[in-house]
Amino acid sequence: MLLSLSNVPRDYAWGSASLIAELEGRQPSGAPEAEVWFGDHPGDPADVAGGTTLDAVTGGTLPYLLKLLAAADPLSIQVHPTIAQARDGWARETGLAADDPARNYRDENHKPELIVALSDRFEALSGLRPVAATLRLLAVLGSSAGVTALREKLRGGADADDAERLRDAVGWLLSGNAQAEVDDIISALGGATSEEFAEELTAGRAIAERNPGDPGVVVALLMNFIVLGRGEGIFLRAGLLHAYVSGLGVEIMAASDNVLRGGLTPKHIDVAELLSVLDSTPGEVPVLRPAASEAVTVYPADVADFLLRRVTLSGSPVAVEVSGPTMVLVTSGTVTVSGSGDELSVPVGAAAFATADVAVLTLTGSGEAFVAQPGK
Repeated sequence: MLLSLSNVPRDYAWGSASLIAELEGRQPSGAPEAEVWFGDHPGDPADVAGGTTLDAVTGGTLPYLLKLLAAADPLSIQVHPTIAQARDGWARETGLAADDPARNYRDENHKPELIVALSDRFEALSGLRPVAATLRLLAVLGSSAGVTALREKLRGGADADDAERLRDAVGWLLSGNAQAEVDDIISALGGATSEEFAEELTAGRAIAERNPGDPGVVVALLMNFIVLGRGEGIFLRAGLLHAYVSGLGVEIMAASDNVLRGGLTPKHIDVAELLSVLDSTPGEVPVLRPAASEAVTVYPADVADFLLRRVTLSGSPVAVEVSGPTMVLVTSGTVTVSGSGDELSVPVGAAAFATADVAVLTLTGSGEAFVAQPGK
């Protein structure tokens, strides 16, 4: 069975006023439009044509949540737990009310994520940069007291490895005891120039302008700054520090609300808990690139919760084998989805939902669509 899904954008403050509207070919609403959810999450289940919502169809059992995401300003720096960490945290917080701002764990699940750019330019912070490279970046900021203090944190501890030094630096920056140094480093950003780190410095200044005095601005300077082109993606495993900065993308994640924040937000930050789940191992995060000549691109993510594929159509039908409850989100052109005798013409910015009994979906038309299903 095929069902037609839609939803209205969520108006988080960081959302773009135009990107989702432009994708859907309509006038902007005038409010920020940050995310459109296609899932059965109780916070905002997708609308099913005919008057019901997707959770009534699935019973709230989908293992993934598919979204359109449009950022005009940076999201909070954040990290998500493993399943074991989530279960432990959930058990420790059983005495807290569900809406208590001090609650870190909303459920017992992990929350790996995958984002694929729809914009020609999508900016993100992902993972912690190798220390040697960050020391080169700090060198162009000069030798003020704050810069020197951070440099010493990253060099210190003769018996510590780079992961331990980075964890210590993040904890120190977020502790509340380093605000003078944070302000000093942010000030040093203003006049710094570097050919090697031109993108990072430009992004850092823009983030600082939107988040004055926030320690997360300096945490961001420790992170890899990544620019994705259309069709390129990154997979964010549990424990990986990240924040989306700007652009439009398709995001898929495990069905969870567990977020530990690390800056660029007025919301609750539990530094000790953040550090307990943080994977501070430095290194570049691989960019997942679209297939050069094939119609179907698979974005690898080694999790059972989801599998995401991009399908580009140029007139010839493309058959996609699927397993489990599946969504087809259309992001450009004119696309028709058929399977098990049903057929739907899906508007841009909407999705088709195939129940688990459908084994093959055929996409026809010209354009682009993303096929989401449980992982294999």
